[in-house]
This record gives sequence, C-alpha cells and structure tokens, in this order.
Amino acid sequence: MKALIVYAHPEPKSLNGSLKDLAVSTLERAGHEVRVSDLYAMNWKAAVDAADFGTGAADRLRVARDSGRAFDTGALTPDVRAEQEKLLWADMIVFQFPLWWYTMPAILKGWVDRVFTYHFAYGVGEHSDTKYGERFGEGTLAGRKALLSVTVGGPESHYSARGINGPIDDVLFPIQHGILYYPGIEVLPPFVLYGTDRTTAEDYPDVAKAWEQRLLTLESTEPIAFRRQNFGDYEIPSLHLKEGREPAGRSGFGLHVRG
Repeated sequence: MKALIVYAHPEPKSLNGSLKDLAVSTLERAGHEVRVSDLYAMNWKAAVDAADFGTGAADRLRVARDSGRAFDTGALTPDVRAEQEKLLWADMIVFQFPLWWYTMPAILKGWVDRVFTYHFAYGVGEHSDTKYGERFGEGTLAGRKALLSVTVGGPESHYSARGINGPIDDVLFPIQHGILYYPGIEVLPPFVLYGTDRTTAEDYPDVAKAWEQRLLTLESTEPIAFRRQNFGDYEIPSLHLKEGREPAGRSGFGLHVRG
C-alpha cells in the first residue's frame, strides 16, 4: 500500500504530531510506502489567488475556469502540482488534524482549495441529461481510500445523536462526503479521539494502541456506504434522491448513506 499522510497542526510535539509520527512508523513497519505532507512545516500557502494559475490569466479571475486552464496546460504552481502527484501516487490518504470550529484547520482547507482544481478533482466526465459529471463515487481519485484521524477537545457525549454539537458523522459529512467522496475517494469510518484537551501522558499508551490497531486494519476496513451519483439512486439532473430509496426514519445527511 502507498499511503499519503496530510498533516495539519502547528506544534510538532502535539498529540496530532505524535499520531502522525506513529502512523508513519506503524505503516512503514508493516511494509507500506509512506509520504507526508506536513502543511505547517511546508509553510503551505492557504489562499487561492491568480498567482496559482501561472501566466495567461484573464483580466478577471475566475477560480474554476482559470484553475482548469492551468491544470490542462501544466501551468499550476509547483507546490500544487506536487500535491496532485502525491494524490495520484497514493492508494490511501490519511488526514491528521484537530477539529477547530467544527471543521479542519484553515491551512488544510487551503490545501484542498488549491490542490483540488477544476479538471482534476471536479468538472470531469460527461455532463448531459443522463449523467451529471463523474463525481460522488467516480472521478479522478476513484480507487483510493481516505481516513480522517481527528482530535476533538470536547467529550464524546457532545457529539452524540442528542449532543449539542450534533453527531460527529454530521459534523464530518462536509469533509467526508463533500470533499473526499466527491472526486471519487472512498472514505473509511473516521478515527476520532474525544476529550483531547484533557489527555495526559498517562493516557497516551492506550491512545497509541488504538491508533496502531486502526492503522493495521486500513486495507480490510469497509468504507462508508455513500450513495453513488450515477448508479440509479438519484434523479438526473435534479440529483434528488428517488422516492422510496430512503431508509425508514432517516433524514438529512443520513439519506445519502445506503442501508
């Protein structure tokens, strides 16, 4: 297996840093190839702007159009091209980050904004009355799997079905379904550590053991059963879930998971 770890935390000695290092050593010991994108160490530029798209930009920046042109002509900046090449190389992508304000850190979102360009991660495939592009189960990154490894400050009860923050699956849905599944990546159930603001050195051995066990089962873990866009569950082009496809009692984000 070829694994890419995309890591976003500003402190190397943090819990996230330790989990990233443990992932590298565990996967390498198991015989896998590992590459790491340490976004803070790379001083990753998070903001999209016209400079990302090389020469020949139009008089008014249009991010989708200009990123697609730059991708097609090989004019994307070297840092973006390098990350796209890593994604194409990888079989498995592990994202290691803390949950900040219900989402990923800004530097990681900026990685997505810049790397997931038009004609690479979106805007691919046939667009017609019967097919609305290759996405949600198809696309450039189909055949790859991803895992979110997330540290959460609050206790697990806050992220339960009746918890004030909402179920963790709902909180992570925009990332897992909207960012990763959209260009075709299958998404494994997340590895979530709760109450990490209170994690002590004495707690770490148990945390490390759980993380190692999860890493060693990546290849055998079934992905989340998100519905594929072009395989009969949705009306085209409205992309409404067809009547009768919803499981009893399920609504919201859960409608888009089979079974």
